[in-house]
Amino acid sequence: MTRASLDKQPHEVASMFDDVAERYDLTNDVLSLGQSRLWRKEVAKAVDARPAQKVLDLAAGTATSSQPFARAGAYVVPCDFSLGMLRVGKQHHPWMPFTAGDATKLPFKDDTFDAVTISFGLRNVHETDEALREMYRVTKPGGRVVICEFSHATWAPFRTVYEEYLMRALPPVARAVSSNPDAYVYLAESIRSWPDQPTLAARMKEAGWSKVAWRNLTGGVVALHRGFKAAAA
Repeated sequence: MTRASLDKQPHEVASMFDDVAERYDLTNDVLSLGQSRLWRKEVAKAVDARPAQKVLDLAAGTATSSQPFARAGAYVVPCDFSLGMLRVGKQHHPWMPFTAGDATKLPFKDDTFDAVTISFGLRNVHETDEALREMYRVTKPGGRVVICEFSHATWAPFRTVYEEYLMRALPPVARAVSSNPDAYVYLAESIRSWPDQPTLAARMKEAGWSKVAWRNLTGGVVALHRGFKAAAA
């Protein structure tokens, strides 16, 4: 699968991530010009995990994104539908409760987690709206969701440069550092076809989330959306 569309077949996406699992974190650092580490820090701040809280980290891959929540004392469940990613993650973090799961059919009970987060994974889900509803279902009343995803640069000249990088520079860089460069061509195209910040916020509200807001990172290259599940009356 090298062409992006919003009709993403789960088995194809899972297979793609299986292929890139071994060098995924390194490749992301290179392709993002080191920005991925900054973005992870901002996600950790937004999630604001506390000791003894339960955090679900969706599309966790090798669980690099899960580590800040664990360091904060939270009980973190890294969940992904790529078994290849989970295997690599388990090798590096054998003590973590890695769980195989589809974001549209989460294997958890209602009202389980204090926070649910997903970084750079929502656009790869076959049914985005269903995933937003599932995240809402497994979140406790009063709990929160944090979505970190590539978005649309807000300054037109920068947006042009960024899109040129995505489509022209990213593939040759990916060929140099990734085990499956075609996967990154798909990822670049999926970024261009992803909804903008207000559209994603509206879809979150339709799924039930309240107090939805977003903050742009790196000029809108990435957007951090947050929402809350209303507390029980």
